[in-house]
Amino acid sequence: MLMSLSTEYARVRHATRDLVAGLGPEDCMVQAMPDVSPAKWHLAHTTWFFETFVLERELAGYASPSPAYRELFNSYYDAVGPKHPRPERGHLSRPTLSEVLAYREHVDAGIQKLLARGGASSELMELGLQHEQQHQELLLMDVKYNFSKNPLVPRFQPQPLEPCGASEPLRFQRFDGGLVQAGASGSEFSFDNERPRHRRFLEPFELGTRLVTNAEMLAFIAAGGYQNPALWLSEAWAWVREHAVAAPEYWRRDAEGAFHEFTAHGEVPLDPNAPVCHVSGYEAAAFALWAGARLPTEFEWELAARAAAEPSSLLRAGRLHPRGTSGAGVRQLFGDLWQWTRSGYEPYPGFVPEAGPVGEYNGKFMCGQWVLRGSSVATPNGHARVSYRNFFYPHQRWPFTGIRLARDPR
Repeated sequence: MLMSLSTEYARVRHATRDLVAGLGPEDCMVQAMPDVSPAKWHLAHTTWFFETFVLERELAGYASPSPAYRELFNSYYDAVGPKHPRPERGHLSRPTLSEVLAYREHVDAGIQKLLARGGASSELMELGLQHEQQHQELLLMDVKYNFSKNPLVPRFQPQPLEPCGASEPLRFQRFDGGLVQAGASGSEFSFDNERPRHRRFLEPFELGTRLVTNAEMLAFIAAGGYQNPALWLSEAWAWVREHAVAAPEYWRRDAEGAFHEFTAHGEVPLDPNAPVCHVSGYEAAAFALWAGARLPTEFEWELAARAAAEPSSLLRAGRLHPRGTSGAGVRQLFGDLWQWTRSGYEPYPGFVPEAGPVGEYNGKFMCGQWVLRGSSVATPNGHARVSYRNFFYPHQRWPFTGIRLARDPR
């Protein structure tokens, strides 16, 4: 077991390092908007976690390369030290990328020494590794957004993006609902926001068998969807008007009016058969209303996912863009795009903030956000599960987000 934890630690840490292997120091310090973080910060913050919650507590005589890192790379520093607010992470030219990578090596050596001695809390180590996997996906999201603002439209993935095959017509599958169990159970790792397992009553519902495609979003645009206030929540309509939103994130028109899409593989002609991605919850809800449907609740989604195939991931396939699909039943639940639900991000009944050095992990964010379910092309292998609750504000669309429709039985 000790060797297994040591091996898993090395695997996850090396995977993060591999994600930036093709980036230069300049790439790693860009922060194109306040919501994203520089790649260098992700590399350092995930290291800070193991230093702060494992090494400083459990390895006698451990010394940090710099005491300043404790505040500099703390994700909660707005509360504990206002010197480095989140929107200014891109201002940190120092420490340099090479110094951050040396920091990672220093902490990795300390962790391996601790593991060799039979120390380290397995619970904290597992939380740290899951936390690092979260940041692997965030890093990919952030690099893509940062690259999208570069007029040279650089590629993050060198492989050409193969077009998707023709999509089947969108169908709906019925679920009877009833009294169901929701949330994480058993010995499988889960974050605090996935617990406790509890009961929910669901009315019968129908769920779209695949994700909404670019062709369907083009039809929404052609029908004036972005100009029709009747389709939008009041707050969403204000967002559309304030930001002049007229298409999903990364869609751009050429001189002839045709849409192109910025991807991790560069800018490509819009593939009508690919799932529409990088849409906000506001856009997802407006499209659903226009289509005569609605967004599912997170518990409807979970019921369908428990009856479907096991979670999977496409991250290691070298493709950082969603694929089309074919086949029977409800598909694309995992491995393509996170799917917006109309469920607010709230604690489950009986939720109690966890005690211990880390304290409440996700509950502090339970305010004004919507739940997303599934996983995406950027989700690390082994990190997806049926009970996973992702969450973002409904106006945010730089994550790998898509649309799955639901409706009441007809």
